Amino acid sequence: MEMQQLSLEKFEEASEIVKKVTQETKLIYSEYFSERYGNKIYFKPENMQRTGAYKVRGAYYKISQLTPEERSRGLITASAGNHAQGVAYAAKLAGVKATVVMPVSTPLIKVNRTKSYGAEVVLYGNVFDEACAHAYELADEHGYTFVHPFNDLEVATGQGSIAMEIIKELPTVDYILVPVGGGGLCTGVSTLAKLLNPKIKVIAVEPAGAACLKASLEAGEVTTVSKINTIADGTAVQTPGDKLFPYLQANVDHVITVDDSELTLSFLDMAENHKMIVENSGLLTVAALKHLDFKGKKVVSVLSGGNMDVLTMATVVQNGLMQRDRIFTVSVMLPDKPGQLAAVSSLIAKEQGNVIKLEHNVFANVNRTAGVELTITLESFGTEHKDQIIKALEAAGYCPVITKTNGIYM
Repeated sequence: MEMQQLSLEKFEEASEIVKKVTQETKLIYSEYFSERYGNKIYFKPENMQRTGAYKVRGAYYKISQLTPEERSRGLITASAGNHAQGVAYAAKLAGVKATVVMPVSTPLIKVNRTKSYGAEVVLYGNVFDEACAHAYELADEHGYTFVHPFNDLEVATGQGSIAMEIIKELPTVDYILVPVGGGGLCTGVSTLAKLLNPKIKVIAVEPAGAACLKASLEAGEVTTVSKINTIADGTAVQTPGDKLFPYLQANVDHVITVDDSELTLSFLDMAENHKMIVENSGLLTVAALKHLDFKGKKVVSVLSGGNMDVLTMATVVQNGLMQRDRIFTVSVMLPDKPGQLAAVSSLIAKEQGNVIKLEHNVFANVNRTAGVELTITLESFGTEHKDQIIKALEAAGYCPVITKTNGIYM
């Protein structure tokens, strides 16, 4: 029976083996989130792990279990980025050749780092599933040994070392929140957690735009979601692993889905309050904290990775600031006569608003004497302060209209 393969003995073995290559990621207690949500919140910061994500665990344990003949043929895998780096790094340490197929949309930082560990990178397909199919074709063509990023029991066993570390450090943990893409991390963590203490609850968290585990659990069988639409590229998977699904069915207590907009706000929260960069998939378990329907429990959120390119960071920060009303754009109509711009600037300054960008359009009306349009993008302290500035503009007779912010840096 396959269900017997994930044994406590194997998890213990994997936990010892991965110590050779992993960096210690001790739990971080979050005063900010604990006070905000009424639970004792801890983070397992795998964003600080070697290669910037937990994936090196499963990759290294898998390679350690291969025969010399399997290693000599060279490895191949498919990945949206983090598993790629894990396999490339682990293969380099083991002295094994590695080829990685990545979707063409993979962030540049993940592609470059995978290459830096000595792996050959092939960019193919728009989503992970297409890249994976191509990797299987290359494996057949060249005789490579395929290392699946999640649908592999040995890979999942290596990922389970995270649960071993969490429970050793916090034996009284009540809930562990785990991001889900294909389910390798969640399978390893949930299965070992239940083996060590069946009272521990494991909550799987996945993007609403790629909720394949939720769909599969509801259907009672592995289900493919037809369309992927999420900024959480590391968990943008259409189908959970069929080898893993029985374990997920048995050991996951609940699934929470998170919208992309919640991830942008979570990025801001982690950067401002914990000074940590966490990629969108790793932020799933941060965003899920507000959806928990209990208080007073010890909760560990696994931050699965921190590999985010700077352009994505800029976009996420900008959108988060706009969502929180810390950046907004307002248009006002002014009489076309000298001194009006100075009057509006003076009013905003008095309300402690900070102007980022001005656009003065004298061609908004055919009859310029009827008014010219001034579009102002400005910075505020949040919604209350924004409303205060709008009211001051209204009181001065400017009839302000909130418009869509067209980029802070444009």
